[in-house]
Amino acid sequence: MTSKTAGSTPPDDPMPQRQAIPKVNKVTRGDITASLKAGFSDFLARPFMSGFFGLFYAVFGILFVWSLVWLGKIWMIIPAIIGFPLVAPFAAAGLYEMSRRLQKNENFGWSEILTVMINQRKREMGWMAFVTLFVFWVWMYQIRLWLAIILQDASFSDFSGFLNTVFFTPEGWTFLAIGTCSGAFLSAVLFTVTVIAMPLLLDRDIDFISAMITSIRTVTENPGVMLTWAAIISVTMLLSLVPAFLGLIFTLPILGHTTWHLYQKAVSQAEE
Repeated sequence: MTSKTAGSTPPDDPMPQRQAIPKVNKVTRGDITASLKAGFSDFLARPFMSGFFGLFYAVFGILFVWSLVWLGKIWMIIPAIIGFPLVAPFAAAGLYEMSRRLQKNENFGWSEILTVMINQRKREMGWMAFVTLFVFWVWMYQIRLWLAIILQDASFSDFSGFLNTVFFTPEGWTFLAIGTCSGAFLSAVLFTVTVIAMPLLLDRDIDFISAMITSIRTVTENPGVMLTWAAIISVTMLLSLVPAFLGLIFTLPILGHTTWHLYQKAVSQAEE
């Protein structure tokens, strides 16, 4: 059976009729638990394919940090590592498609999943990628700004020197406090506009503004539950970075699959 979702090849009609903004449901913490179980089940159903997306994300993170060391941008390493999970929702597009097909009992292989991901460039997902990368850029830029203002006289000849300045001086503590607050704000903004928007854009023919509005409504109408989910994502992702990013091989796929199932519960699946 051919699916009518965004997993199919985009139609040739240059002006397709887009769906209306979907209805947002009430979700509970029990929905998070059920979604986690379903996400883990999806991971076990295709562990190597799911793990590939986590491995790709982890390798990219390792290369990103290595390039900063090679360029001598020592001060950027910690902000980059902390901010790196901000782009995870976009990296999980293939995982959403896998969960969508598993949910419909559709057969699929590498070609089907990768084709859908490539076809997203013709859809609205590209705009969400821009939003995600823009927030990441703002995060990196504001860290550089606070670094110049607060630690202007510090010299970072190596990574250990940077750590010593940040963690063992009053100026470093001020820098950490301000950076943590600004980072928490940017993370909350990005989570709010993307947590539902990403899977929604892949699943339906809807513009990215409507998708972001739906995501915002989901968070504002279910603040406690969505805050819990945000905390689970944040803690899991940060802990996954500790063993040289390698924890992401397992956690990113499970979180990605889980997000798909939580989206299914948070947004009405009835035709508008």
